[in-house]
Amino acid sequence: MSNVSRLVEALKRQLKARGITYAALGQEIGLSEPSIKRMFAARNFTLERLEQVLAVLDMDFAELAQASADTPQLISQLTYAQEKEIISDTKLLVVAVLALNQVPIEEVVANYKISAAEATACLLRLDKIGFLMLKPNNKVKLLVSRTFSWLPNGPIQAFFREEAYGDYFDSRFDGHHEVQRLVSVMLSQQSTRALLERLKQVADEFSLQHQDDARLPWEQRRAVTIMLAARPWIPKAFRALQR
Repeated sequence: MSNVSRLVEALKRQLKARGITYAALGQEIGLSEPSIKRMFAARNFTLERLEQVLAVLDMDFAELAQASADTPQLISQLTYAQEKEIISDTKLLVVAVLALNQVPIEEVVANYKISAAEATACLLRLDKIGFLMLKPNNKVKLLVSRTFSWLPNGPIQAFFREEAYGDYFDSRFDGHHEVQRLVSVMLSQQSTRALLERLKQVADEFSLQHQDDARLPWEQRRAVTIMLAARPWIPKAFRALQR
C-alpha cells in the first residue's frame, strides 16, 4: 500500500470513528457528498482540502501520519497459486467472494447450500491463504486492500470471463436496475488515455459505494456486477473486409 493510500485509509478510519459521514464532511468543507466520495476514491487531495478535513477531525498532520503508520499491510492481489486453490472449490470461491462483499457468515449459511461447518472450514482455508483473518465467532477481517483485484488473466478472472460469456450476457438488459451501452467510436491516443482513466475512476467509485453500503442489512442489498472494458477492436466481420 502506498503512503498516500495509507493516509487516505487513516482519514476514513478517523471519520468513521467519529461518526462523520461523507455528507456531513461535505457540509463542513463546502463540497457535495458525491464530490467527497470522488475525492476519497481518487485519493486526490489538495493541501488546502487536507487541512480542512483535518480541521473537522480536530487533528494535525503529525497525528494523521501516526494513525496511518498503524494501518495493516494489505494485499492488492493474490498469487496465481492462491487463486488456483480458491477456484478449485466452488464453495470456497462463494465464501471468498461473499467475504469480499462483507456478507456475514450467518447470511452465507442462510442463503446458500453451505453448512455452518463448511463455511467455517472455508474461512479457515482463506485465513491460511492470507485472504482474511478469522476472528472469534466466525467474524472476519479482510486482509485485502480496497484496490484489491483478481490477477489479470488469472484463474478467477478466467472463470468469471467464461461465466460472463454464457450467463452474464444472456439478457436483454432492459429490466429494472439493468443497463447496457455499446458505443464504438474513433479516438485519438490522448482521448483514449483519458477514457481509460475515467473508467478506472468509475470502478473505484463503484467499489467505494460498495464499502458505504456494506453495513446495511443483507435484505437491503443485492448483487450488482459491472463490466468495464475498452480496447482497440472491430468485429471479425469488419476485419474480413479490410484491405
